[in-house]
Amino acid sequence: MTPTETLPLASPISSNIGTTIRGYRLQKGMSQGDIEKRTGLLRCYLSRVENGHTIPSLETLQKIARALDLQLAEFFAEEQVGKEMSSLHLSEEEIRFLTQVQRYSSHLSESDRKLLLAMVRKFAQTSLG
Repeated sequence: MTPTETLPLASPISSNIGTTIRGYRLQKGMSQGDIEKRTGLLRCYLSRVENGHTIPSLETLQKIARALDLQLAEFFAEEQVGKEMSSLHLSEEEIRFLTQVQRYSSHLSESDRKLLLAMVRKFAQTSLG
């Protein structure tokens, strides 16, 4: 799966992010065609996202956020994740890294995810110390 590919509809969150994107787009008086020009994402793809049929990757969400002159975290402002991320300003490299983590960890069991996080914490501790 490439960074611009998406996962099939998996939860109500996907329609929420689409509704949120549509709300910001309309609030700014922009069309899907305007977003297409700014991001290179096809209008039909944007429609699928806005209607909850497709879940965009973090990298794609970042492109859409930039096109709307928003921070990525603003898409999640009402959710706990968004509140925690609202002060973060992620670079493109960090977003690519997190997109890869998201892609590879999506097939892990809960226990494997916990193990992975424990390993990351341990690695961070040893590299800081």
